[in-house]
Amino acid sequence: MRYGFTTGSCGAAAAKAAAYMLLMGREKREIAIETPKGIVYRARVLDICRGEREVSCGVEKDGGDDPDVTTGAMVYARVSFGDGGIVIEGGEGVGTVTRPGLDQPVGRAAINRVPRQMIEREVLEVCRLADYKGGLRVVISVPGGERLAESTFNPRLGIVGGISILGTTGIVEPMSSRAVLETIRVELRQRREEGADRVVVSPGNYGLDFMRRAYGYNLDQSVKCGNFIGETIDMAVEMGFGRLLFAGHVGKLIKVAGGIMNTHSREGDCRMELLGAFAVKAGADMESVRRILECGVTEEAVHILQEQGKLGEVMDYAAERICFYMEKRAGGGLRADCVIFTNESGELARSKGVREWFILWERERERRI
Repeated sequence: MRYGFTTGSCGAAAAKAAAYMLLMGREKREIAIETPKGIVYRARVLDICRGEREVSCGVEKDGGDDPDVTTGAMVYARVSFGDGGIVIEGGEGVGTVTRPGLDQPVGRAAINRVPRQMIEREVLEVCRLADYKGGLRVVISVPGGERLAESTFNPRLGIVGGISILGTTGIVEPMSSRAVLETIRVELRQRREEGADRVVVSPGNYGLDFMRRAYGYNLDQSVKCGNFIGETIDMAVEMGFGRLLFAGHVGKLIKVAGGIMNTHSREGDCRMELLGAFAVKAGADMESVRRILECGVTEEAVHILQEQGKLGEVMDYAAERICFYMEKRAGGGLRADCVIFTNESGELARSKGVREWFILWERERERRI
């Protein structure tokens, strides 16, 4: 699969080209930069606008074979003379950080640390080539970035007004899990820096929506972990969270009841085997267990358990095992609770400690009133 280049690489390339044209006085239609991964990026320079005191140009984002909402977006750099040093700012379509815990402090443009380093390094290289020792101001912009940001995690993270200029390697790796894990880490770190010592985690939007509908829990205080249950627990322990509540659909959570810490189907799928084993423990008849083992989706198995009057007992035991394996993964570093649901039936089970969460949420609501 073909790799692409990050918005950070595009910004650095555009800034280098604009600085070159400003200081050298010659047009530049192609520019090369070296990414932190060591791969050279040769970018076409587009939409050049030259003046005596400033130059702007753009580079089109190419995400390779990775599905990315920013692929095809234009990343522009406007470089002008400044008072001293290299000053990097965000322009149109680049978000502003409004909450703590992100790569950049509150109030600053969401141009992350590594892209800032890349931009500064490439611009300084041009300064040395031109023997220029003065200052330069670099403004990175992405027209349409505010609209693109609606399809990213930025609104949840507290980045307003546009996208982030990202990338730690400069390369977009197709279907890479690194970006997902980094987003989970950022969201957890935000909660921690806001003073939280407990966190609600869910595999996806279904779990977060259920928490809002059923319990009135604020979605913005939750963390979406995808299939990365184990890694999320590791991060939570590392950051010092004392409690974690895992809320999710039975189809995902039942895997955790068997100790599976990555719930992607290619990593392991023993949903029916676990439900069948738990049904045996609850005293279900063998014909019902056979039917459960032949089910294609967990909702079918739930109906069979319901018919047998065993659903509550099975789900309570599943919740117990889920908490056991999460706390085992945490190595005793945190206390785990869980809520299991289906879209059709609503809550199926909750662990014993969930009642304490409800009390804490009620106290929080009272404080806000």
